[in-house]
Amino acid sequence: MTEIRRSAKLAVPQNKSTKGAKGAEGAEGAKGTKGTEGVEHGRQQRSGSVKGASRPSKRMGESVRAIGGSIQKAEKPIRELGEPTQKMGNPTRKIDGSVQLANRWRVNNRRKNKQQKRAVFAALDLGTNNCRLLVARQNEGGFQVIDGFSRIVRLGEGLTNSDMLDEEAILRTLEALSICADKIRYHQPKGVRLVATQACRGAKNSKQFLERVKNEIGLELEIIDQRTEAELAVASCGDLIETDVKGALMFDIGGGSTELAWLDFRGGRPKSNSKIAASIRSWHSMEIGVVTIAEKFGGKHVNRDDFENMVSFVRANLKKFKGRDKLKKMIREHHVHLIGTSGTVTTLAGLYLGLERYDRSQVDGLIMRNEQVVDTMRVLLSMPYERRAQHQCIGIDRADLVLPGCAIFEAIRREWTTDYIRIADRGLREGLLISLIEGQIKKRKKYKNRKFRNKGRYG
Repeated sequence: MTEIRRSAKLAVPQNKSTKGAKGAEGAEGAKGTKGTEGVEHGRQQRSGSVKGASRPSKRMGESVRAIGGSIQKAEKPIRELGEPTQKMGNPTRKIDGSVQLANRWRVNNRRKNKQQKRAVFAALDLGTNNCRLLVARQNEGGFQVIDGFSRIVRLGEGLTNSDMLDEEAILRTLEALSICADKIRYHQPKGVRLVATQACRGAKNSKQFLERVKNEIGLELEIIDQRTEAELAVASCGDLIETDVKGALMFDIGGGSTELAWLDFRGGRPKSNSKIAASIRSWHSMEIGVVTIAEKFGGKHVNRDDFENMVSFVRANLKKFKGRDKLKKMIREHHVHLIGTSGTVTTLAGLYLGLERYDRSQVDGLIMRNEQVVDTMRVLLSMPYERRAQHQCIGIDRADLVLPGCAIFEAIRREWTTDYIRIADRGLREGLLISLIEGQIKKRKKYKNRKFRNKGRYG
């Protein structure tokens, strides 16, 4: 394909000067006026332009018929690329497919260059358990992921007992952050947002940790509050909420905290999914996550009684949710469903689908009904730790955390029972990217409006 494109570009001969009595193409068989008109026709044939020759004069048509031999000579370079037109008297006809191919190549190149010039954004989420980076390019529908990184660092390991970030955990995190910094420098994004959540919110030495990250890695992390974390998670999942529901309960199970947001659409639903957080009626953040549960109850060897103790502990904390009983009433009277975003729910979905290896395209947006969730949890609870560690959808890094996560999920499901849950393999990073892109769009609109007003003012 590359050779065809080059030949299409080089085979069209360059126009020569038409000064003098004889034309370059008309030199063989015509002189004077006819030669000049032969040159003009040669221009039309070489350029392949339909516009320029759409209405030839009668005199020009006569000269074309009169000097057919000279036209044949001018077409030799073109014949190498394809068959010339059968009737040479009509210059409005396309010469061959080679010119169309060259034009199409130029158009595609312009589109490709325009797409490459679109802004690139980066979002980093440093949580209690994971360090995640997402780099994406803005497109018409939102964004397209071009690079990413995820690693389990367990920054919050031991935090519940000491209220301090452990040095070994810090070193693991710094190593992961250095990889993220290299990716960010490589892509040179137009907008970057780097956030830290519960582990840095609760640790006494988080300020010293952030200074160390800035000095050693060159990244400036921002600690966000629970409300912002919940809103960003909701924004990322907006298009997964069913259109015919009156509400939804979104939950995000993290390493050190769990965020819940009750969305109420009875008064109307935002037209844009990115504005879905405006429908939050009540939200709650529990300082309970998979790491904190595992440290309190253990996560490697869990029997049925241990699991039920975990569930009871979480349900006791769910009583602090404002509007808890009103949400139960709404679920009884209206169509409401759960939407879960976390490694716990995506792991359950992978097990339910029987995936030998985790596949995001099959998991994100999956609907699981209550009985399917219960059956999958029962299978997972019967697995010993060694088998969980060997499973491709779990792995050794999550083998001791998946059952504590399931206990949190089960507590939420029992407290607010709906017919089904929607699985979301997305979260804070996607919400950050959406906020960055929307901020860029607002700036662009503001600039265009100001430019338009100035143009009207000064003429």
